[in-house]
Amino acid sequence: MVAIKQISIFMENKPGSLARVAKTLSGGGVNIRALTVAEAGDFGVIRMVVDDTAKGYQVLRDGGFTVSETDVLAVELKDVPGGLYEIAKTLGENNINMDYAYAFVTAKAERAMLIVRVDDLKGAVEVLQKAGIVIATRREVQNI
Repeated sequence: MVAIKQISIFMENKPGSLARVAKTLSGGGVNIRALTVAEAGDFGVIRMVVDDTAKGYQVLRDGGFTVSETDVLAVELKDVPGGLYEIAKTLGENNINMDYAYAFVTAKAERAMLIVRVDDLKGAVEVLQKAGIVIATRREVQNI
């Protein structure tokens, strides 16, 4: 399976929260590769892909954070108008729901990546690959 691990942190939505997370990871020598923050009133969820998931998870747990791991896909996104549409259409036509997604462009804009959580991981991999859409491996994402 080409799924990668994403770290999610549940925490209070207040000034300095993200700085605490970043400092903890930095102190542990863990580099953030992709990140999104979603708020829900007084609390929020920080989702991220890091260069060393096991280490990132452990330093955050040791730092007192509420942390979980989730399987997601890292899909190569054409960095042109319609790039997201191609992926969303392929999944939608195959009755696979995107629970959430976030994207980033790599250094020097060599490629764009979409981190996506879907309700059918195996099915998503099959239909995306059949459509010629590249799914990145954990190693590829860690080395971006």
